[in-house]
Amino acid sequence: MAETAAHPARVDYRTDPTQYRHWNLSVEGSVARLSLDIAEDGGIRPGYKLKLNSYDLGVDIELHDALNRVRFEHPEVRSVIVTSAKDRIFCSGANIFMLGVSSHAWKVNFCKFTNETRNGIEDSSKHSGLKFVAAVNGACAGGGYELALACDEIILVDDRSSSVSLPEVPLLGVLPGTGGLTRVTDKRHVRHDLADIFCTSVEGVRGQRAVDWRLVDAIAKPAQFGAAVQERAAKLGEASHRPADGKGVQLTRVEREDGPDSLRYEYVSVEIDRARRTATFTVKAPKTAQPTDIAGIEAAGTAWWPLAMARQLDDAILCMRTNELDIGTWLLKTEGDAKAVLASDAAVLANKDHWLVRETIGLLRRTLARLDVSSRSLFALIESGSCFAGTLAELAFAADRAYMLALPDDADKAPKLTLNEFNFGFFPLVNDQSRLQRRFYEESAPLEAARAAAGKALDADEALKLGLVTMAPDDIDWDDEIRIAIEERVAMSPDALTGLEANLRFASKENMATRIFGRLTAWQNWIFNRPNAVGEKGALKVYGTGQKAGFDMNRV
Repeated sequence: MAETAAHPARVDYRTDPTQYRHWNLSVEGSVARLSLDIAEDGGIRPGYKLKLNSYDLGVDIELHDALNRVRFEHPEVRSVIVTSAKDRIFCSGANIFMLGVSSHAWKVNFCKFTNETRNGIEDSSKHSGLKFVAAVNGACAGGGYELALACDEIILVDDRSSSVSLPEVPLLGVLPGTGGLTRVTDKRHVRHDLADIFCTSVEGVRGQRAVDWRLVDAIAKPAQFGAAVQERAAKLGEASHRPADGKGVQLTRVEREDGPDSLRYEYVSVEIDRARRTATFTVKAPKTAQPTDIAGIEAAGTAWWPLAMARQLDDAILCMRTNELDIGTWLLKTEGDAKAVLASDAAVLANKDHWLVRETIGLLRRTLARLDVSSRSLFALIESGSCFAGTLAELAFAADRAYMLALPDDADKAPKLTLNEFNFGFFPLVNDQSRLQRRFYEESAPLEAARAAAGKALDADEALKLGLVTMAPDDIDWDDEIRIAIEERVAMSPDALTGLEANLRFASKENMATRIFGRLTAWQNWIFNRPNAVGEKGALKVYGTGQKAGFDMNRV
C-alpha cells in the first residue's frame, strides 16, 4: 500500500545524529546544547510543511535519540541548553496541519510519545543529575512551551515581542497535548486564575509579567541573553554527580530483523498472531557470563545485557504501539537461565552508583514505564524455561494478569519466580510506586511477605499464595485456560479495555505524571473525537483556511 496520510508507512524509531534533520547536538565541556532547526520539508508523513519550527513525530524521535546520546555518550555533560537555531522563533509547537490530516490513533500515539520524551527530561533531572535550561530566544507557543516546561528552568529573551503561550483552547478547540496545563499548575505553581487567563489567550505573556506569573524563571535582554543562559546552565550543573572524566559509551544501532509478522533482536523477539490479534513478546536472559566490575561493564558497552536488552525492548514497544494498532493483547514471556539474570542484577546493584550503571537503570525504568502506559492488554505467561527473576520479574508485575504453570510432579521443569532488590523500588511506575506496592496497595503484610521470599525460587503454588501471580493452572488445564482467557480478552471493546486498564494499573497514588497521562490525556482523547475540533467546521480542520470554526455550543 502506498503511503498516504490515512495509511502512513511504518515508523522506525531508530536514528542517529548523522540522520537528524531537525536537531543539532553540540557539547562543550559540561554543557550540551540542543538547537531546534526544523526542516520545513522534513515531515515524517506527507501533506504538511513544518513551518515556524513546528514539530511532528519525526522531530521528537530525533529528540528522544539525542537525549539518550547525552545520557550515555557524554557523561561529562551536567546540563543541557534547549534552544532554537532560528531567529525570533523558539518553537510554535505541534504542527497544526499535521494534526488536521492525521487519524485519531496517530494523534493520540504522537501525543503519548511526546509526553514520554518530556517526562524523560524530568526523569534525568531527578535521577541522573542532568539539568535542563530552556533558552527561549523567540516566540514560544503550544508544544514549544510544553518542551520548555519540561526543563528545570526557563529563560525568556526580553525583546518586547517574544512570549510564551498555550493557545490550543482558543485557537484550535483542543487542549495542550503534552502536559502543559498540568505543569503550569503542579510544577510552576501558576495561580489558578492567572493560568485560566494564560490558557485562554492567543497572544501569550511576555517580559516581566511572564516572570511575575511564574511562567518563566528569568528574562534577559538580547545582548545579555546568551551569557545569562550559559551562567544558569553552569550553575545548575554544579551539584551534578555526573563525572567530568567519564568514558562515554557509543550507542550503536539497535539491530533488528523485521519479518511480516515478527520483530527479532538478540535478546527480544515479538511474534504476531494476526488471526488472534495477539503479539508474544519474549525477553531472553544473558547467553554468556556478564561482567561484574566497572571495567568489564564499560568494555562491554552496548553489548552489556541490561543495556542491550533495555534498548531492544524499548524499540519493540514503540514499533508495536505505533505500527500494529489491531494487535491489542500482548503476551509477555521470558526465556533462559534465571541465575544469569540474577547474576547480572547483582552486578548492577554492586555498581549502581557508577554513572553508566545509573543511566542503564534509568533506561530500564523508562522502558518499563512505557510498557505501563501502553494501551494494550498485558498477560504474563510464566512457563517452563521462563526466567521471570529480578529485573525480568517486573514484566510479570507490569501485566494486567500473570498466569503461572503449576507442575507439582515435575519440580525440574516447573517454572520459578524469583524476587530480588530490584522488585522493591528500583523501577517505579510513573506514580513513584513500585509495581509490588501498586499490587498490594502498599499494605505492609503482603509486601513484607514478598520481601521475606526474596532470593527464593518460588514455584506456582508459592507465588500464588504470596499473591504474586493471578492464577496457577496445572499442565492439564493450562492450554485451555490460557486460550479461553485470551479469546475472551480480544473479543472485548478495545476502547473500554484501554480505559479499564489505565484505571486499574494506576491506583490510589497520583502525581503530576499520572495526571498528565490520565486526566489530561483522557480529556484530550475525547476532544480529538469531537466535531468542535475535527468536524468539517472544527477548529483543527479550518485552521489556516481563513474560515471561522463552527462550534456546537452544547456542553457535554
